[in-house]
Amino acid sequence: MHPLDQATSLAPSSCGSLHGCTCDAYWNFGGPFGGVTAAILMRAVLERTDRLGDPCSITVNFTAAIARGSFDVAVRPIRTGRSVQHWYVELRQADVVAANATIVCAKRNATWAHQPVTPPSAPPAQSIEPMPNDSPNAFVRQFQFRFVEGTLERLPSFDGRLRSARTCLWLDNAVPRPWDFVGLTTFCDLFFGRIFHVQGTVFPAATVSMTAYFHIDSENLSALGDGPLLGVADANTFVAGFFDQTAQLWSPDGCLLATTTQIVNYRT
Repeated sequence: MHPLDQATSLAPSSCGSLHGCTCDAYWNFGGPFGGVTAAILMRAVLERTDRLGDPCSITVNFTAAIARGSFDVAVRPIRTGRSVQHWYVELRQADVVAANATIVCAKRNATWAHQPVTPPSAPPAQSIEPMPNDSPNAFVRQFQFRFVEGTLERLPSFDGRLRSARTCLWLDNAVPRPWDFVGLTTFCDLFFGRIFHVQGTVFPAATVSMTAYFHIDSENLSALGDGPLLGVADANTFVAGFFDQTAQLWSPDGCLLATTTQIVNYRT
């Protein structure tokens, strides 16, 4: 089993919810990597037999710290229409809601299509050396980061010089894994915090809420195989302990797969 599938696996419990357990392979500063938490909530919907179509959006609120150990996931449909379906999902530990999500699924139809946005210019992924895989955060070692623009500097402390919040890079799993919505959801949160790039140093920060929109169906997503995705991320403002973060994920042939935005809490 791929480490991501192990980290997001869920089993039915006697009380009617789903049961899972945290995975040390995806541990961050003080809890699981948020992308994996989002993927757990997504899997809870993906495995429902009454799901309609494919995911087209997810909004995740990270409401409390998740401790090492077991958790329960409750999932319920809110409304099902002819082509759009809304879900609500909760991850609980000891009766505390640690994360919750609303997920929208839909039947996608063959319609007129137009992509006015263009992918960033980037050399092939394999022509770029990956970032050294020696991070103290376990989850970072599960992926490969090949920076095209805006690499993450590693200063011992902020030196007072402000750098660009924008980065462009190839993202991949350290252990290859075929693309699906569990993986795509995970990668929507895989960009390092923009404040780390601006200040050139790393310190604890936590995503409070993240929304991702998916622009591809399961069939075309699966056709991508298990190769890298091109990502670009930026920020608009850092103020009063919070910053926003926007990102895009692209296929190697220039198809926009997902767009995402989040609000992140930081302390300096």
